[in-house]
Parts: sequence; C-alpha cells; structure tokens
Amino acid sequence: MFTTIHALLVQSWQTLFIALRALRRNKLRSMLTALGIIIGVASVVAMVAVGNGAQARIESQVAALGQNLLSIFAGSKNTGGVHSGIGSASTITLADAEAIRREVTDVVGISPEVSTTAQAIANGRNWSTSIVGESPDYLKIRDWKIDAGEMFTYREVRGAAKVAVIGSKTSRELFGPLNPIGQTVRVKGIPFVIIGLLESKGAGMGGQNQDDRLIVPYTTAMKRLTGERYLRSINVQIASADRMDSAQQQITSLLRQRHRLTNEKGDDFNIFNQKEIADTVGSISKVITLLLGAIAGMSLVVGGIGIMNIMLVSVTERTREIGIRIAVGAQPVAIKLQFLIEAITLSLLGGIIGVIAGVGISRLVGVFADFKAIVSPGSIFLAFGVSFAIGVFFGFYPAQKAASLDPIEALRYE
Repeated sequence: MFTTIHALLVQSWQTLFIALRALRRNKLRSMLTALGIIIGVASVVAMVAVGNGAQARIESQVAALGQNLLSIFAGSKNTGGVHSGIGSASTITLADAEAIRREVTDVVGISPEVSTTAQAIANGRNWSTSIVGESPDYLKIRDWKIDAGEMFTYREVRGAAKVAVIGSKTSRELFGPLNPIGQTVRVKGIPFVIIGLLESKGAGMGGQNQDDRLIVPYTTAMKRLTGERYLRSINVQIASADRMDSAQQQITSLLRQRHRLTNEKGDDFNIFNQKEIADTVGSISKVITLLLGAIAGMSLVVGGIGIMNIMLVSVTERTREIGIRIAVGAQPVAIKLQFLIEAITLSLLGGIIGVIAGVGISRLVGVFADFKAIVSPGSIFLAFGVSFAIGVFFGFYPAQKAASLDPIEALRYE
C-alpha cells in the first residue's frame, strides 16, 4: 500500500511539473489569459469595498443624527396650489413639546427646534451661518460633545438668555485660531456670548456641514430672532430602540388629540423614526453592494471563458504530445489532471494578482472620495473561491477532451 501511495504522489508531482512547465513555455499567452481573471477579481474586490465603504459612511451619518431619535416635523403648507413641503405649516407648538415630555413614557430627552439663516458678525468678520434654537437636551439627543466651555441650561432657556454654543466651522470663520469662549457674536444686531464650542462632527445627511452653526436657546431664537410662535420640529430621544415604535404611536395619538383631528383627517405632522431610516438605508446599501459585486462578477465569467478558449487551443496544439504520453503509459486521469492544473493555476494566479490590484484600487478610491473603501476578508475569500471554481469549471471540458483523445489519431496529428 505504501508503494502505491508513493507511486501516486510521484505521478501527481510529475503531472504538476509538466503542467507548470507548459505554462512557462508560453509566458505571455499565460499572462494574457490570466488577465481576464485579474480584472474580474480586482473589480469584485474593489466594487464590494466601495459598496461597504459607502454603506458605512451612510450608516455613520444616520447614527450622527442621534441615538433612538424620533423627529417630529410640522406638516406641509399648501397656498394657492403651491406645496411648500414638510415643516412649512404652523402646526407644532411649544405646548405640544411639553405635552410629549409630560405624557409620553420612555422619553428621556426632548428638544424643540427652530432655525434660520443669518449673518453672524464678530472679530471684524461676518459669516452666514445656521442659527438653531434648541434645548439643553439637544447635545445628549444628538450624541454631540462639547470641545470647550459648556452647554446652556434650562435656566437660560426660561430667561431667553443671549448665549450661544458655536460649531467648529463657524468658530474658524469668525475667530480663526482664537478661543471663541467668552467672545461676543452679533446676530441681527443682537449680541450673543459664546459659552461653548462644539466638537467637530463633519458632514451630515444630505452633505450639510453640521459644524457650521450657532446654537442658542429655543426661546431666545423665537423671541429675539425669528419672532415665530410655532416650531419647525421636535427632536425626541427614546429610552431604548425596542420602545421606539410604541413611543411613536403614543406621540401620534397625543398630537392628533391635541390638534383635534378627526378620523377622516390625516395627520398635520410627520414623524421620522431613526431606526426605520437606518434599516431602510442599510437594506438599500446592501442591495447596491451586491449589485456592484454581481456586475463586477460578470467579468470573472468572461475571464473563465478566456481560460477555456486558450486551453482548447493548447489541447489542439499539443495533440501529438498527448498521444506520445498516452502511448508510453500515461493514464487518461493524469492527462486530465495536467490540463486541470494548468487551468486552475492560471485562474489562481489571476486571483492573487487581482486581489492585490483590487486592494490597491480600493485604497486609491479612499484618497479621492469622501469615504474610506472597506475591503472585507469575505470578499477576498470569495474572490479566491470563485477563481478556483472558474479554473475547475472552465478547465474541465478541455481536460476531458485531452484525456479522451485516441492515441493513434493523436500520433498521426500534424
């Protein structure tokens, strides 16, 4: 038995050596054949990496909105047939916000929101920025930290104090490298004392720079800046993700009751559930990633067809050589194994080079895009697995054809 195993090992090694020697004999043709697999694998790795990176970027932007967040917007306004969009109607009030805080269970933070855009003037400079009226809970809801100074308190909200927390972008535009804490900014002729500097958060959903803003107490914004009696929206933080649907139902019932909406009337407000948004965005991102991978995978099939084509040409060119090998005692299985090894070697060689190229392309995308492409080990293993499978699948028919040649006809072949 040992002799038989040893003979099989020797025969396998000889077959492998013959197959590799045949590939080395036509180096250029072998590399061109492997090029299809290289392009295919590189495309799959790069496309999946880009898809994963884009998905992670979008998910981080959704997460930046806050934790367990429900956003309640006023309804849309329709004037003279012109639809003004969500948040334009005057339907959400401070009393609504207080009722939600008081009556809806699982609410752990709430921030009524008003906003406007105005020129901020300080330090001899002026800058057009977003002026946002919020409550002290806003930073906790948005999971946003203070880089320097502090957030205003409910005492300052009740007194409509002229204090503000400034975003890092706005701070750089108005004060440059200076510490903004204690400085005064004038908005619409009203002086605001900067008491806090926000930690940089970057771009948010829609590409808007979250750091370009000035946050003031919502009462201050309503009384001194906008003159509005209604809110643009209310941000509500729920205790846990599994309680968000229940809280949304409670808020919907409460607001419908407060706004005296009958069963025949639709809601005059809109509630956006962060969990639903995150789940929807995640599902869409996964589909896009799979689609990109599938499109790139088509080039792998093309590469496999190229391998089959060149192996069939190789069988035709080496018909006489195959006949001689069979005539001197080579078994058909050895002939089949030789051509299979050649096809698999070409495919795996293309896979290795393709993975390296794909990782390189992914890194290059990260340089020019605003997100980092994420190369997953799964996509690399998948690319190698597919490369091996393509070598076996597209190499089997040429190998079978070579092994089934009639030795007499093969020896006569010119």
